[in-house]
Amino acid sequence: MKVSQLFGKTLRQTPAEAENASHQLLLKSGMIRQLASGVYSYMPMCLRSIQKIEGIIREELNAIGAQELLMPALQPFEIWVETGRDLAFGENLFTLNDRRDRTLALGPTHEEVITSLVRHQVQSYRDLPLILYQIQTKFRDEPRPRGGLLRVREFGMKDMYSFHTDVESLNEIFPKVVEAYKRIYERCGLRFLIVEADSGAIGGKESNEFMVIADSGEDTIINCPSCGYTANVEKAESVKPRSDAGQPLPMEEVSTPGMKTIEEVANFLHIKPGQTLKAVFYNCDGDIVLVSIRGDIEVNEIKLRNAIGSHELRLATDEELVKAGLVAGYASPIAVKGVKRIADDSITMGTNFVAGANKPDKHIKNVNYPRDFQVDLITDIANAKAGDHCPKCSAALTAIKGIEVGHVFKLGTKFTERLGANYLDRDGVSRPIIMGTYGIGIGRLLASAIEQNNDEKGIIWPVAIAPYHIYLCPLSIDNAEVQKATDKLYKELTDAGIEVLYDDRLESPGVKLNDADLLGMPLRVVISPRTLKNTSVEVKQRREKNASILPLEGVVEKLRSMLFPR
Repeated sequence: MKVSQLFGKTLRQTPAEAENASHQLLLKSGMIRQLASGVYSYMPMCLRSIQKIEGIIREELNAIGAQELLMPALQPFEIWVETGRDLAFGENLFTLNDRRDRTLALGPTHEEVITSLVRHQVQSYRDLPLILYQIQTKFRDEPRPRGGLLRVREFGMKDMYSFHTDVESLNEIFPKVVEAYKRIYERCGLRFLIVEADSGAIGGKESNEFMVIADSGEDTIINCPSCGYTANVEKAESVKPRSDAGQPLPMEEVSTPGMKTIEEVANFLHIKPGQTLKAVFYNCDGDIVLVSIRGDIEVNEIKLRNAIGSHELRLATDEELVKAGLVAGYASPIAVKGVKRIADDSITMGTNFVAGANKPDKHIKNVNYPRDFQVDLITDIANAKAGDHCPKCSAALTAIKGIEVGHVFKLGTKFTERLGANYLDRDGVSRPIIMGTYGIGIGRLLASAIEQNNDEKGIIWPVAIAPYHIYLCPLSIDNAEVQKATDKLYKELTDAGIEVLYDDRLESPGVKLNDADLLGMPLRVVISPRTLKNTSVEVKQRREKNASILPLEGVVEKLRSMLFPR
């Protein structure tokens, strides 16, 4: 491909709206263009990389016996109601009405569709196990699209589903998928971690995320350097330190005028935040819930939502608290009525806490559970954080940032039972099919590769997913000898199956070399009057600082060996 014919131009300035490295570089390199918030066009060079990623995915999944199909993006809304996921996805689910006023959904994922399809195709245990996948466009009405291709409303995704007669069969396939995922990310040049994760709206009993390590990531990964325990912060557990203050003492009301926050109360009473009990009010599907947790620990809303089985969870408003007769800033579970009370197990890890007195400007000292108050449910709903102790080996945990590029779930029979997808076992008994589901975000994988592979000059493409292998850059293209030598090398490289982006523009050397760095092809080959005097070319690997001079004779094979070392 010649640059003069390429659809999509590079920009000299970084777009102001770009938030992170991949967003900036994809826009600046002319690889994507925004049409609307969270909606992008993939320009030809970007699409080449996308197609290479898809090719790697297909090779690895086909190798484990998966079959590719293609399902509709437009789905009857009724099947979402049937599984209850219309509520689980909530406002993230795009819906529309057709001319007959029937409600349809634009698929954010395809568990309902694939289960309905398999229900009509699978009859007996002889038809199982089965692994099916597609690469298709998904739609999610993200409240805050951001980061370019990292969080969008329309995106390409590989979603795969496995179907089994029993858990043993699922447990046999699951690690094979995990190994295939590892090979996919390794071939795409990514550094990643496999972490324990929450299943979210998909559901399921066991869930792992594949996280690309990147400072720009919006996910926090809790990791133990000692034993290797790794989990998304939404799922991570930790050993909470105790906050004992001696033997339980009688409760004592104290005046705390104007002191509403944990920090204010702790400073006023000359105690540590861990010696307080924090009260946080949530609206859970329309009901007010009082959450109690130790003052030095934050609530993990994903754990909380899972604990109470809530579809919609948000902090309660001041108006809702007033209506419920609650005193914001001075509340506690002591003698509170009319609301559900949930507590983190940290309230059991200490004595003589300070808690709200449920009246303005008052707190109570020496509050102890279960002596002084009761709750409806006590469980782990806390955020693990760096410095906490590992639940496996008690070493100090660390926190790093990451980007989710894949997710695998053991679904069980959640969808097959609700949609009636059964099979007949060897004895002729009808049983629900057991499922697994496995996803990879294609555009997010591309963006993550750029997040991990860039410098101040531009993108540094891993060879396997680079739009082109070589940036062929003649200087003084108006020089007849330079043009003739470049045209000849371009043909030789192309005939050898090496993908070349040929910068045939009448631009200055500075513009060409800057664009070469920005676009980030693995190799840059420069031909100039100076190199031709020595019958040679200048070759620079994008990851290296220094260039080398290679003779023109035999250069094609030399370049091939640099791109694809054995």
